[in-house]
Amino acid sequence: MKIAKVEAGGKDIAVVSGDEVLVTDVQSALDLMATVQYETGCDRIVLDKALVSESFFDLKTRLAGEILQKFINYRVKAAFVGDFSGYGSQSLRDFIYECNHGNDFFFVPNEEQAIEKLNAAR
Repeated sequence: MKIAKVEAGGKDIAVVSGDEVLVTDVQSALDLMATVQYETGCDRIVLDKALVSESFFDLKTRLAGEILQKFINYRVKAAFVGDFSGYGSQSLRDFIYECNHGNDFFFVPNEEQAIEKLNAAR
């Protein structure tokens, strides 16, 4: 795992990259948050979709809800980067739509938009 710290509009944002799935369950998400905060001091994280288990995107597993609740509890905002058009679930599309119109989580196609969304988030 690599963590790059970028500054945008006076806010520090951590961009996490790597070659393996980092978030597979709630504990691994908590570990990721702790590592990012320890190494960078950032409370805003950009994650490529490839770093997150596919079960996250199957809402029946409840993994997405549990993980995002932990992020909210610890006041961490996140943007997930990737192509989400391949998922056929209407529930997931609705979930992504609601997140993108909120203030804590975003699902965007590229890192630039992720940084822009996290910078603008209150």
